[in-house]
Amino acid sequence: MFKTIKNAFKTPDVRKRLLYTLLLIVIFRFGCYITVPGVDTFALAESMESATGSIASLIDTISGGAFSNLSIFAMSITPYITASIVIQLLGMIFPALEKLMKEGGEASREKVNKYTKLLAVLLAFVEALGVYISYRSSGIFKDTGVLTASIIVVALMAGTSVLIWLGEQITNKGVGNGISMIIFIGIISRLPSGVVKLWNLIVTGEGVSTVGIVTALIILIGAILLVAGVVFVQQAERKVPVQYAKKVVGRKMYGGQNTHIPLKLAMAGVMPIIFASSFMTFPAMMIQIFASDKIGGAGFLAGLYKFSIATSSSSVGWGYSLANAIVYFLLIVGFTFFYTYATFNPDEVATNIKQNGGFIPGIRAGKPTADYLKNTLNKLTVFGAVFLSLIAILPMLLRFSSLNLSFGGTSILIVVGVALETMQQLESLLVMRHYKGFLEK
Repeated sequence: MFKTIKNAFKTPDVRKRLLYTLLLIVIFRFGCYITVPGVDTFALAESMESATGSIASLIDTISGGAFSNLSIFAMSITPYITASIVIQLLGMIFPALEKLMKEGGEASREKVNKYTKLLAVLLAFVEALGVYISYRSSGIFKDTGVLTASIIVVALMAGTSVLIWLGEQITNKGVGNGISMIIFIGIISRLPSGVVKLWNLIVTGEGVSTVGIVTALIILIGAILLVAGVVFVQQAERKVPVQYAKKVVGRKMYGGQNTHIPLKLAMAGVMPIIFASSFMTFPAMMIQIFASDKIGGAGFLAGLYKFSIATSSSSVGWGYSLANAIVYFLLIVGFTFFYTYATFNPDEVATNIKQNGGFIPGIRAGKPTADYLKNTLNKLTVFGAVFLSLIAILPMLLRFSSLNLSFGGTSILIVVGVALETMQQLESLLVMRHYKGFLEK
């Protein structure tokens, strides 16, 4: 890995992409500390201290501390992620949108991207308005007039729009998936505070704690095992052999080669985890924004709020935590299948193989090949999806320390998945430029 990064900086084009990505990351982190106008920072700090274990702490983890600062990037990239999910689901309902999404051309992708951005801006407006309404009574705003409210809402919307633009620029001109990269940076920015908490477990006011040392070792070993498991699932693949028959065109002979189709255990990567996390936190976010007075009650909305925040809070009880874990598990599995088949179409692959005179040994060309690919892909995806889902929910159910490990499993999945995808893209950029020996072990 380090050799790849070293060689990447020696390659002018790749170095330019890396430096551009780092510049945009710096801009993102700088913006996380620019508080929106009209906020009393002292009152804000007191308000956020009481928000520990709520949906606010979970959003703060995703946004890299931007929410606790109520910065221009407080809403992070979540409106865009939610918009992407909605557009994907609408594509299954409306044939015209489904056709547009399946065409695959540059113009079609631009139209879908445009619709996603417009919906993201609309959702950002609703969420920004909700943030203002939710915290208006907490006394963190110096003025609660219409002008101040408009400035705060516009500032939050502008921050989300800038993040969408930053993510798009990283994807097109930088290294890695921009949206995933922003979430990745937001999560790892909380790493220093996690190290401090781990150190406080070991060294207390009364000296070195034996129980703290054991707890810290369990946490470290668990984190290492989680990382190893995620790397295994992300890197493992099934190679489906494909043979191409020889054919003579004029005086030249073509074909006759053997190749393979790589099918990964987790072909969808980290996106299903991000989608599922956003989907789970959305109800609590809306309830806190528009019905905050119902949270402390005993009605349906209060129960739904506790169920939604069970990912980040251990104070809601095991019943809510168990229900949350089951739904979270099913969502990750469902989004994994959805995203896998959205990126890999067995029927299309089988058609391309047949048109090029190829076949899978022992399988007839055409529909039998497509059925074979679907069957193989289903088995691989089931294993990968269940494995990743278990990693995501087990830390939430264990709750064996005072650290916020309920979100730790999801955080590790996102961080490791994005890191692997970025390294793979970096290696691909080097290979494309024919720098021999750069990726040799």
